[in-house]
Amino acid sequence: MPDAPRPSRRRGGPPIVSGIVNLYKPRWESSAQYVYKLRGVYGERKVGHAGTLDPFADGVVIGCIGRGTKLVEQIMTLPKRYHTTLQLGVTNGSFDPEQPFEPVEGATPCTSKDLEAVLTNMRGEIDQAPPAFSAVKIDGRPSYRMARKGDDGDRPMKRVMIYRNEIVRFEWPHVELEITCGRGTYIRAIARDIGKALGCGAVCETLTRTAVGPFRVEKSLRLGQLGEDDAGKPGRVFGGVVRVVDEQDRDDDDTQDVAKFLLSVEAAKEKMAAYRVDDECH
Repeated sequence: MPDAPRPSRRRGGPPIVSGIVNLYKPRWESSAQYVYKLRGVYGERKVGHAGTLDPFADGVVIGCIGRGTKLVEQIMTLPKRYHTTLQLGVTNGSFDPEQPFEPVEGATPCTSKDLEAVLTNMRGEIDQAPPAFSAVKIDGRPSYRMARKGDDGDRPMKRVMIYRNEIVRFEWPHVELEITCGRGTYIRAIARDIGKALGCGAVCETLTRTAVGPFRVEKSLRLGQLGEDDAGKPGRVFGGVVRVVDEQDRDDDDTQDVAKFLLSVEAAKEKMAAYRVDDECH
């Protein structure tokens, strides 16, 4: 089945497009605000996202357009793959670079054998407490708002799945990890728990989501490819090709090859049905 999306038509309105977009989010961008740029690219106001990334992280965020928004819940259940760099021997309240790194007094270097033993105990189904600085709600209140007011105590545990966690490179105090995990897993919490288990502290320096199920970062739409300010311009669809245009100065040179990044609802369902997480773990 071809991947090109089929335009649908609102009653009494212009043609619209529906589907999903494998979008690359750069560091220090809001996931939601970045996904909403797709409104201008594809000329459709109904846009949502299937999960967010922390501001300091980059990588795959799935944008859902038109009827594609009905796939949000299904996409969010897909395993995610990450590449992260941790710094050992330090800590902070958020376990990421949004706060200064604080040296852990008395921390001593660990070995790769020590680290592997900790990772082994963190595979499969585990109980994980979300970081205090997270969007999880406690009695209806976002945890991060409570943390900003000084309530940074332990959060309720929840079950998460770690399919894979492997050392890519280790040289004290830095370690690179590849992690494949299930819904609701916080990589910052993994860093926190590794630091606790080793007795030296740990913080995420970098975090890249390299895949959401079958949707890989190598195939992501990078809005920077469209040219400066293109993502903020209104979009129009002509025969399945999206043109990023300026209403004051429209010509054929404004055509951008972004239609190929829009996967139809039907094709997205097929791609997800064929995906097997075991392929990520071997």
